[in-house]
Amino acid sequence: MNLRRDVFQALADPTRRSILLLLASQSMTAGAIASNFDSARPTVSKHIQILSECDLLKKDRKGREIYYEINVTKMKIVDDWMNQFRTIWQNRFNNLDQVLLTIKKK
Repeated sequence: MNLRRDVFQALADPTRRSILLLLASQSMTAGAIASNFDSARPTVSKHIQILSECDLLKKDRKGREIYYEINVTKMKIVDDWMNQFRTIWQNRFNNLDQVLLTIKKK
């Protein structure tokens, strides 16, 4: 049974966000990723599995090693979704600037 996890639930976890930050600059093996955390390796492996099930990570097998890297396409979809909120908040901040200017002139 192949259950798809929710991307935003995956991103809600601070450890998984940290893993994504690590992988933003280079691909890494599970062991290399785990060495950056105080958690047990199986715990970090579970986080990697969840990120993979959400398609936020891609696997690249090189010999016996599996390297994980960010799936840029999936991250772009997340960014596009988040961008609508950036636009809303930017408009609100711009409106706030106008209100503050009006108050200051009084």
